[in-house]
Amino acid sequence: MDDWTGGRAVVELLKTEGVRHIFGIVGSTFLDVLDRLYDDSSVEYINVRHEQAAAFMADGLARVTDRPGVCLVTSGPGATNLITGVAAAHVAHSPVVVLVGGIALDHYQKDAFQELDLVGMFRPVTKQAIQITKAERIPELLRGALRAAMSGRPGPVFVEIPRDVLSAKLPPPAALAPEAYRVTHAQPPHANAVREAARRLRQAERPLLIVGGGASRAGANELVVELSDRYGIPMITAYGRNDAVPNAHPLYLGPLGRAGAPEAAAACRRADTIVAVGSRLAQFTSQFDDRYIRPGAALIQIDIEARDIGRYYPVAVGIHADARETCQALLSALAQDGGPARNQAWLKEAETLRAERQARLAAEEQLVARPMKPQRVYAELRRVLPSETIVALDAGASPAYGYDRLSFARPRTFLTPLDLGSLGFAFPVALGAKLGRPDAPVVAIHGDGGYLMNAQELETAVRHGIGVLTIVMNNNCWGSEKAYQKHFYGGRYIGCDIGNPRYDQLARLFGAGGYYVEHPDQVGDTVKKALAENAAAVIEIPIDPDEFPTPVAAIRRPE
Repeated sequence: MDDWTGGRAVVELLKTEGVRHIFGIVGSTFLDVLDRLYDDSSVEYINVRHEQAAAFMADGLARVTDRPGVCLVTSGPGATNLITGVAAAHVAHSPVVVLVGGIALDHYQKDAFQELDLVGMFRPVTKQAIQITKAERIPELLRGALRAAMSGRPGPVFVEIPRDVLSAKLPPPAALAPEAYRVTHAQPPHANAVREAARRLRQAERPLLIVGGGASRAGANELVVELSDRYGIPMITAYGRNDAVPNAHPLYLGPLGRAGAPEAAAACRRADTIVAVGSRLAQFTSQFDDRYIRPGAALIQIDIEARDIGRYYPVAVGIHADARETCQALLSALAQDGGPARNQAWLKEAETLRAERQARLAAEEQLVARPMKPQRVYAELRRVLPSETIVALDAGASPAYGYDRLSFARPRTFLTPLDLGSLGFAFPVALGAKLGRPDAPVVAIHGDGGYLMNAQELETAVRHGIGVLTIVMNNNCWGSEKAYQKHFYGGRYIGCDIGNPRYDQLARLFGAGGYYVEHPDQVGDTVKKALAENAAAVIEIPIDPDEFPTPVAAIRRPE
């Protein structure tokens, strides 16, 4: 007899959404799900060493594939360990599906073993948090959670299913493709809004494009570049979204915001009309003040989420729609009625700013200090990383230099903690990204402090054959906090100096490759060698312990 249990229903529903990997640590409350995978090789359970890493891995896979990233863990601490990784997916609008095998139904409200209000805990960091209490409702409610995760602006969802519900029988559910239970067509813009945006652009003397993650999510990248090319509109990218346009494009001036390019900031201050394509203009892009976006600038904001249009800055035109559909409509409207004239003086300003940035970065190629400056490490990485490389950048001081110094050619290749600023993010996120895009080189960049937070996943990478290269820049401190103490407290350092093992040796103990690089001339060759192996590896690079980026607060901190 072909019985259906709750566990079987979960597996089949996930397979319908193209899920091929599930991340977690084995637990007794969801063995009815895992048992279905014993005879089904189409879905692999990636058994990690800490649940936080499982959430980060699911996030990394979701970001590079636009498919649901799934983690499956047990109740109690198995679930609570996920929360930081789920918060990372929440701020990144990443469709992560959190499945928790809960305690038995008749144990709820008894302070039972591992009984917690998990729905209440996860609600602030998800689009939807639910508990399913009847097996026959699993198809309906899990599809509803998948609809929430994948519709509109995506985001994580939480689903708790008690263990006895997972083992219970249910009628065979109807086989439904995703388009039968969620919207799969993009939301077009309102015609009047497009006309007004076109009119504003025709009047603009110094138009500028700020391109955000919504452009990549919608597949609007090529259309944004076409808009830039056709009408001579310079481009900058929002914080952490450097991969939204090809960085080699002659009208790309760099990333805006925290740790961004001063040249991009200068262009933003000069713009009289700004088109924000798929960007909320959130804190680390804009700082919520007028240092970049001037009060007199006309703002055209395009976003799939209506609540963020005009939320931080008043808009001249707000367009609540898909970025790709809007860019296509805007190009058509400008072609039909005439686009803005190319302002040669503005283009000359943009050309000068781009040249200034290139010269600034080129000068860092000559840095010869030892221990190495992090700027020189990034100069070497720009030289050797293949254009299709996916880079996961951790939080912290030495990774912060990467926001203005890495170069990207393709969308969905730059993964950062964004507004969460979570340390320990990059390595597990990179592992998930590699599973989602196995043909792409994947590199995680860490400081020493952040790396040790999830270094245990080296064992996961070796066991599952996940070929991610991790670069650890070691300055033996919590660099971002030390920078604050240096700038604002006269170098009265406390709590920011730490010790470390040799990370290359640690990697070898786990069975991964390990390299130690002290000279700039060795960086490029070592990176190429490690990438060619396509296996888990760590390169440790000692860096100058006194080199820190200027804290954001220092820019406006009063004397």
